[in-house]
Amino acid sequence: MDIRWLLIAMHETKGVGRKSIARLMVEGMLTEEAKFYKGRDWEDYGFSAEISERLVHNLNESALKQRKEEREHDPFIQTLTILDSSYPALLKESPDPPLVLYVRGNSDLLTRPGIAMVGTRVPTAYGRKMGGELAQGLCTGGLNVVSGLARGIDSICHEAALLCGGGTIAVMATGMDVVYPPENRALFAKIIKDGLIVTEYPTGTKLHPGLFPQRNRIIAGLTLGTLVVEADERSGSLITADAALDAGRDVFAVPGQVTSPKSRGALNLIRQGAKMVCGAADILEEYVSWLPKGYENTYNREVQVKKIQSSEEGHLTTDELRLYHILEQGPFTLDELLQHSRWDFGHLHSVLLSLIIKKQITQLPGAIYKTI
Repeated sequence: MDIRWLLIAMHETKGVGRKSIARLMVEGMLTEEAKFYKGRDWEDYGFSAEISERLVHNLNESALKQRKEEREHDPFIQTLTILDSSYPALLKESPDPPLVLYVRGNSDLLTRPGIAMVGTRVPTAYGRKMGGELAQGLCTGGLNVVSGLARGIDSICHEAALLCGGGTIAVMATGMDVVYPPENRALFAKIIKDGLIVTEYPTGTKLHPGLFPQRNRIIAGLTLGTLVVEADERSGSLITADAALDAGRDVFAVPGQVTSPKSRGALNLIRQGAKMVCGAADILEEYVSWLPKGYENTYNREVQVKKIQSSEEGHLTTDELRLYHILEQGPFTLDELLQHSRWDFGHLHSVLLSLIIKKQITQLPGAIYKTI
């Protein structure tokens, strides 16, 4: 029996973790020899009597053959192992790669360079805008967008990538048959059609909180770098950033308003050395040699857009820029802007009027202001 099916069967045995399997592999006990799965007393290798009984059942020749036949004829889910040539190279180089992956959709995306995009599940208007624009810019530039199918920034980035026809990979923290959150079932179906779903958990694996950090290490491992769009100080997206650092990958962060709790995690990353990102070109310029052939012109267009945006910002005064960046988190009422800016009414009104004249913001009924 092919060793990969032994590996898959062990991985799918309840109670057997990847560290135990990795130990057996390192010690040379995971072999194609029949003695490996015939009559072995698994309690001698540190497994409980209950788990040993499961292993004896799952690793007998008949069970292995049945598992192989079922998977090879599955029209939807492809099973990859770390022993396969099609296993993603970047993920294999990470500190703790999954031994088995289940994928559904366009598996060719595993061979293309990508960026992880993560952030808060409850983004501000600014976070939503930046997430969507950056995802589209990165996809247009030739990079996949990889995220975790969660609420908020994850979903926004997946949707934006699909909207512009780019590649997106969603890494799940459950089995392929358990979509979480439930409201993302439609997005899940879209990604299967035009992107790729990835999980290390067999069908039937239910959700529990401890699986999210494990999922995050895969998101980081699949990609060249991780971009934190918007995150508070305790955001789970920072776990992905840590995993990226552990794997020797780059970390990027989008700056936000210093008084916004949703920006503190990203701002802390920038303080610690993460590259600040204001546009897709800030990331694309780091990976020009990785971009697929034909995407160089797209990268150059991104650089030009960045220059134009910088030029446009140059026409705003310091106070106008400050107020504009506050309103990117908005919309806000006049009273809220007084509190955020800490200016007197006369100065605030003057800056608001100037931004309206310059067509940077608009006034809504009820003295509410927002960016255009």
